[in-house]
Amino acid sequence: MKLVPFFLVCAILGGCTTTPVRQGWQDDVERLGVGAVTSAWHFAAQWGMFDLYFDAMTDDAVFMGTDASERWTKAEFMEYAREPFSDHDGWTYKPRDQHVAFSADRKTAWIDELLDNEKYGVLRGTGVLVKVGDDWKIAHYSLTFLVPNEIAGEVVELIAGDE
Repeated sequence: MKLVPFFLVCAILGGCTTTPVRQGWQDDVERLGVGAVTSAWHFAAQWGMFDLYFDAMTDDAVFMGTDASERWTKAEFMEYAREPFSDHDGWTYKPRDQHVAFSADRKTAWIDELLDNEKYGVLRGTGVLVKVGDDWKIAHYSLTFLVPNEIAGEVVELIAGDE
């Protein structure tokens, strides 16, 4: 009689199955986190939300602008942004088509994204984010103009003539 409950438990547990967890779900969760940070960062720039914008960056972050002279540390970039952000109207780059890759330990993420801008058209942003505690922070971001190959020679000549 003592074996009946044992076999009953075995039969019940043996009938239970587990659904295998899809591989890569951790990357999906982290990708959402990275996307949330970069989307909020672009939103904060558009509305001149100084603290939100710069809180999304690591203390040693670097921002690379479109001009060859534009390599800013976070402190330098904060100084540059004070004036445009002072009236709560910064700059607008609307992200789309973002790609994210992760290091094996999921503590570093690399992004590239296309950005729409009213004045400049389509640009590309590339960046590196690092995990700080439970949060993703932007450690490096580079903003670049996209030049069609067909006119690249002309553009290079214009730039060379400007230097």
